[in-house]
Amino acid sequence: MSVAGLLLAAGAGARLGRPKALVELNGERLVDRGVRMLRAGGCTPVLVVIGAADVEVLGAVTVPNPDWRAGMGSSLRAGLAAIPPDCTAAVIALVDQPAVTPQAVRRLIRAYEEGASVAVATYGGARRNPVLIAREHFAAVAEAAVGDVGARPFLAAHPALVTPVACDDVAAPDDIDTPDDLTAWGG
Repeated sequence: MSVAGLLLAAGAGARLGRPKALVELNGERLVDRGVRMLRAGGCTPVLVVIGAADVEVLGAVTVPNPDWRAGMGSSLRAGLAAIPPDCTAAVIALVDQPAVTPQAVRRLIRAYEEGASVAVATYGGARRNPVLIAREHFAAVAEAAVGDVGARPFLAAHPALVTPVACDDVAAPDDIDTPDDLTAWGG
C-alpha cells in the first residue's frame, strides 16, 4: 500500500496578510515543514497544492491550483486528481498547522493498514486534521469539497466510514490564521 501525502498550501492567508506557505518558523517555511512532516510520517510521494504563491518545494511535487481563490475545496479537488494511480490512499494535511507531527500521520496510516478507509486525527475527541482517505473515496470527497471546506461534508455524510484516531498525545491542531497566532508561535 502506497500512501501519498497531500499538503494544501494554496491560500493567500488573507487574515495573516501573506500566503501561509511562505511563513517561516524557526528558519523553516511552513510548506517545507509540512512536506518534511508528511515524508517522515511515511507518505510517498508528497504533493503540495499551490496557488496564491508560486512556491518551489524540494522533495515534493507541486500541483498548481489556478482556481485557488474559490477556497480549500478547489485545492483538495486539484490535489486528489494529481495523486498517482499506484497510491491507494492519501493523508491530507494543511500548511498552517505546524504542531501536526509525523507520529500523527503514522497513526493514520496504521489505521488504514488495519482496514480503515477513512481515518481522522482527533484531539479531545474532536475531529480535525490530518485526514486519511482511501482512493475508493477520492471521487466522492472531491464532489463534496466546495467553497472553503475540504473533506468535512464527505465525513459528515458518511460517519460509519470514519475511524477516529486519537492524536492528543503526539500532535495539536492549532493553526496560524492571524498575525497574533504567528506571534504566539514565535514567528
